[in-house]
Amino acid sequence: MALTTSLGLMSGTSMDGVDLALLRTDGEAVVERGPGLAVAYDAAFRRRLEVGLHTAKAIVKREDRPGDLTALEREITERHADAVAAFRQTLAPEWSDIGLIGFHGQTVLHRPAEGVTVQLGDGALLRERTGIPVVYDMRANDMAHGGQGAPLVPAYHAALAKGLPSEFCETPMAFVNIGGISNVTYVSKNTDPIAFDSGPGNALIDQWVQQEGGVPYDAGGAIGSEGGIVQPVVARYLAKPFFAKPGPKSLDRLDFSLDEATGLELADGARTLAAVSAQAILLSARHMPERPKLWIICGGGRKNPHIVGDMRVLAEQQDAQVVLAEEAGLDGDSMEAEAWAYLAVRSRRGLPLTFPGTTGCRQPVSGGVLWT
Repeated sequence: MALTTSLGLMSGTSMDGVDLALLRTDGEAVVERGPGLAVAYDAAFRRRLEVGLHTAKAIVKREDRPGDLTALEREITERHADAVAAFRQTLAPEWSDIGLIGFHGQTVLHRPAEGVTVQLGDGALLRERTGIPVVYDMRANDMAHGGQGAPLVPAYHAALAKGLPSEFCETPMAFVNIGGISNVTYVSKNTDPIAFDSGPGNALIDQWVQQEGGVPYDAGGAIGSEGGIVQPVVARYLAKPFFAKPGPKSLDRLDFSLDEATGLELADGARTLAAVSAQAILLSARHMPERPKLWIICGGGRKNPHIVGDMRVLAEQQDAQVVLAEEAGLDGDSMEAEAWAYLAVRSRRGLPLTFPGTTGCRQPVSGGVLWT
């Protein structure tokens, strides 16, 4: 099978910018990872996206674009096109022949119980601006087949697991992406991947330090390092029905609020919400066939030492190991963008993007819209 050089574009629930990553792949077992780039959003645009989340609450049908969401969708697409143009100028000749783009867009609404998920992003416009075929809107067909529409990265996690260094091949293992929302993928040798959202990742911490400290995020966990864990608050979060529910399950960025943290000091709140994220991830093991022996951490949350440190302490109690993606030879910043490059190739070949054990769809199902 001929390989495709595919470019993945991801703007995740942290809403901090666009990640770009190149792969050469057949959409199955062959994965040759290429260069990547992160393009940050400016603070003013991040605020527009925050407002867009609240505007999107008025959406009834996926096609609805109340308020200024039409203009926001165009700007999101234009910013992605500009990011692609900047990235292409940096590429070595062996990576310059891009045959396909996997375009995630920006999720502004995710209501799996109602079968509605909305990612702002105009695939036709991106195709026009870049001159490269584009696959986008990869979640909708899963929902049409009874799935949650998320998470979609597990197919890529399963492919990566097959190529890990020997010291990291012990199964079962779990990949963890800590973005605004955290999700986990359980990988074993004998089954299709099992995956679900595990709870808040960075979103609550970001919202907390923005609200209480006027800064966009807790860089390097510096704010949290001055505080302590208020365990009753952690317990109130983890007592919510979401955590007792088995997968498949997925979250909207606004499904959890700061209500439980009301009254905490700035530093205590940042540290406590990091503990919520870490404990929720390890708690997810009760919904897996076996406890993972290895947890591989990717996403922006791996840069918060409190989340990772708490996970390591908890995993050790379960005779398990926690490693950062880079320790396993992977790129924790680019992994989701790489996944969208991989999924775009699978989509064009009609291969499944999701499985009953990852999203709850009735059978393995492909998806995505191709603009050639």
